Amino acid sequence: MASRVMCSIVFEHAESAKMLISAGNLTSATGLVRLQYEAVARAMWLLYAASDADVSRLTSELTQDTAGRANRLPMLSEMLEKLQGKAPQGPVDMLLEFKDYSWKPLSSFVHGGIHAIHRHSKGYPIPLLEQIVRISNGVSVMVGMLLIILHGGTEHRGKIPSIQREFADCLPDTKSQIS
Repeated sequence: MASRVMCSIVFEHAESAKMLISAGNLTSATGLVRLQYEAVARAMWLLYAASDADVSRLTSELTQDTAGRANRLPMLSEMLEKLQGKAPQGPVDMLLEFKDYSWKPLSSFVHGGIHAIHRHSKGYPIPLLEQIVRISNGVSVMVGMLLIILHGGTEHRGKIPSIQREFADCLPDTKSQIS
């Protein structure tokens, strides 16, 4: 259940980022893409690597005490480490590739760093905005893969690669395609 909720949050972040772009709130939109990525990483971690106690920390009734305990859950790097050997390697590789290429610049937008200050004051070139949308779409594809796994049925398996091929112009370039 917790992983499904995180998938819904990923889609909410994706939709919100696109709404913010259309409204001209580009710095906020860019920061949301990082949140979208973190949410999909958490969703995968919850499904494949989190202990029952970890899941319980996130699904307990919300109180000041339970919120404090939930704040002690693993951060992104530790979640990615724990996914190694437990989750399908293709999606893990996509998460790692995203972190390698996009994590630091997106973190700059979240924390008011040089990227945020420069782009907000000097503007966003159209190719950069297109890249942000493609990255967000790529994270949504990762969530689509996860939702198929969570569904458990076989009728949707194999659909994601055809979606990736059909909408390749709306997705980021990757080193490897999931087959």
